[in-house]
Amino acid sequence: MILLLAPTAEIQYFDLIVKGGWLMFPLFALSIIAAFIFFDRFFYIRGQKRADPAFFEMLNEQVKAGKIEAAIALCRSTNSSESRILMKGLLNLGTPIRDIHEQMEMEGRLEVYKYEGNTYFLGVIAGVAPMLGFIGTISGVIKIFYNISLADNISISLISGGLYEKLITSGVGLSIGILAYVAYHYLNSKINRLVHDWEYRSVRFIDLINIRPL
Repeated sequence: MILLLAPTAEIQYFDLIVKGGWLMFPLFALSIIAAFIFFDRFFYIRGQKRADPAFFEMLNEQVKAGKIEAAIALCRSTNSSESRILMKGLLNLGTPIRDIHEQMEMEGRLEVYKYEGNTYFLGVIAGVAPMLGFIGTISGVIKIFYNISLADNISISLISGGLYEKLITSGVGLSIGILAYVAYHYLNSKINRLVHDWEYRSVRFIDLINIRPL
């Protein structure tokens, strides 16, 4: 006996998105905002100038030789995050080591704020988008069961036909949330690596001025 299977209808993704309801509009807006924040911070971090090893070698030599003004001029001309943090320490030479370290930490925080920008909102979107999707699904399910209560008979098509449409918002919300979550932690990992480099250079600088009497 040969069983003939009915051909499956091809899914039109645009139609599915339209059937998701009005909550698709805020979800679509959140996806645009998340994409803008990610690419804005990604290209900002990528475009920032980094100090090369030759800069640190020259700076160490000038500090050891007591050429503080030349070291400050070198930091100013390099104009990178590392050089601005180290220049803060050079400008506060003559004060206690603790004060120098605190001033460099404050400058480092300012640099971190510049890099982070609005990445915080990526974390917010990662949490809000799935919840919006669930709200759309739950409200849709409530409507389905309300219609069932008004119907004379219950059929699978009555339930599944509306349910799969309401699950669209959950799928879209979860997708946006996952992408925003990954983007948020990716940017944070890049910033954390930079911060670790700054901390290493700051510690080496403190060791240098602590050994040499200025």
